[in-house]
Amino acid sequence: MTPTNSPNRLTTVRRKASLQPGWFNRYRTYARLKQAFIYLVILAGSAVMLFPLLWLLSSSFKDQAKIFIFPPQWIPQPWRFDNYTLVFDRIPFVRFYANTILVTGLAMVGQIAAASLVAFGFARLRFPGRDLLFLVLLSTIMIPYQVTLIPTFVLFRILGWLDTYAPLILPYWLGGGAFYVFMLRQFYMRLPVDLDDAARIDGASTFGIYWRIILPQARPALGVMAVLTFLGHWNDFFNPLIYLNTTEKYTLALGINLFRSFQTTQWNLLMAASVMVTLPCILLYAFAQRYFIQGIVFTGLKG
Repeated sequence: MTPTNSPNRLTTVRRKASLQPGWFNRYRTYARLKQAFIYLVILAGSAVMLFPLLWLLSSSFKDQAKIFIFPPQWIPQPWRFDNYTLVFDRIPFVRFYANTILVTGLAMVGQIAAASLVAFGFARLRFPGRDLLFLVLLSTIMIPYQVTLIPTFVLFRILGWLDTYAPLILPYWLGGGAFYVFMLRQFYMRLPVDLDDAARIDGASTFGIYWRIILPQARPALGVMAVLTFLGHWNDFFNPLIYLNTTEKYTLALGINLFRSFQTTQWNLLMAASVMVTLPCILLYAFAQRYFIQGIVFTGLKG
């Protein structure tokens, strides 16, 4: 164990600087070069990540013939702002947007509510077979989605849910997903059990402890889950492709695919539609980033 009177790093650096003339200047130069190298690596990685997004944004304002020229023309000549208005003329884009908001909102709320409640049961309640049931729940993560696809489809066909939004919403209200249950349970386990005992002494019920004690403390984890579930449902292409048949019920992921069903793919309109589909995800990230940082910094209890 380090003694309390041991010198810290700054004291050590100053002591070496006093014993070796010019050593501190060399150390400061090395530290600045190291920091500059780290910044260059981060900037290079950011440029690689932003390249497809910038190309998508630039192509959404171009003519059809100028999208795939090489080298790429980053500044469109001329600017085609009407690409965005033509999207609404080619497909019922507003209807697809409303369908996606409906499906994403209901599925996300149900998944968060179900997963948080199930995780509370595994983390705070004691009942026979709890650990075994949790082990069985975790084992479902290892089952590939393709294995359960056909039985699930047959079940929904028997229930009469095909070509409806029920397969895209209701299953997420029944458990919330094994991964999110595991994530929230691990977060709940970090909270002191003394909070539950104190709430019970004050007359709180089990659901009251969940609603008034656990959920407010778990806001950082719930925020992360909200963002992940939003992105998952908003960008989901596979499930709507299987269960939706009517064009008026399509989500955005299926709607923008209609551009490829035309005789000639209109890539400039496809790029403009893709920008409008991606915009809510970017805004969500920009809005939620500061809350993620606050959650990491301020998570904990004050004694």
